[in-house]
Amino acid sequence: MFNLLKARIHHGYQAIPDPLNAAIHPSFPGLPTILRACKEDFCSASSLCPTGAIGDNSLDLGKCVFCGECTRSFPATFAFNPNFRMASSRRESLIIRWDTQSNTCTAPAVEVNAALKKLCIRSFALRNVSAGGCNACELELGASSNVNFDMGRYGIEVVASPRHADALILTGPVSKNMEQALVKTWEAIPEPRVLILCGACAISGGSFVNSDAIGRDWLQTMQPALYIPGCPAHPLSIIHGLMSLLGRVK
Repeated sequence: MFNLLKARIHHGYQAIPDPLNAAIHPSFPGLPTILRACKEDFCSASSLCPTGAIGDNSLDLGKCVFCGECTRSFPATFAFNPNFRMASSRRESLIIRWDTQSNTCTAPAVEVNAALKKLCIRSFALRNVSAGGCNACELELGASSNVNFDMGRYGIEVVASPRHADALILTGPVSKNMEQALVKTWEAIPEPRVLILCGACAISGGSFVNSDAIGRDWLQTMQPALYIPGCPAHPLSIIHGLMSLLGRVK
């Protein structure tokens, strides 16, 4: 008993004091930035991108798997900043574009969900469905509740039953074998309910989008309330996105 107490005192306070404004390591490949409009670089980079995230003077965060191939090959055009604030409430806002008039690029933003802000003042329960993913996003979602990130301090938790949930947070590209389970889980969540897509696979299918094993028909009919990019999504990105959706970020 005394040895456990000594160990606890030695470890000290390990929780991040403020996950919403935390400083992240400079090596973290966070929010991408387009540094200039170079048609040749974009054309060449699009052929290198494994998920087709790079288009005409644009980069789709919903498809990006943060492999860094574009930044290594064209450092004068693409850069990844250590910024975990990447979530968006609209799919089109995840497409970062270069504005030729202002010589700047756009960034995603989250619009506050008024209904959730009113109802989920003190608690917000999530039911996770892992639909054919590699388990990386699931691990990061689990890490969001550990002692370091501790999203439970904000009343946000992942629950076991959809009957107890306010939202469904989807991870994985949605395999055909999981599509029915996903729909059943969604139907079991009481209204009002919202759908949250976490990770590139959930948002766009990621690296598996062209696989015959993927079934995203039901998902295409839905209007998610929040998109959290990443491959996998970082716990700080998850927490910041959820808190922004609830209107708790100043």
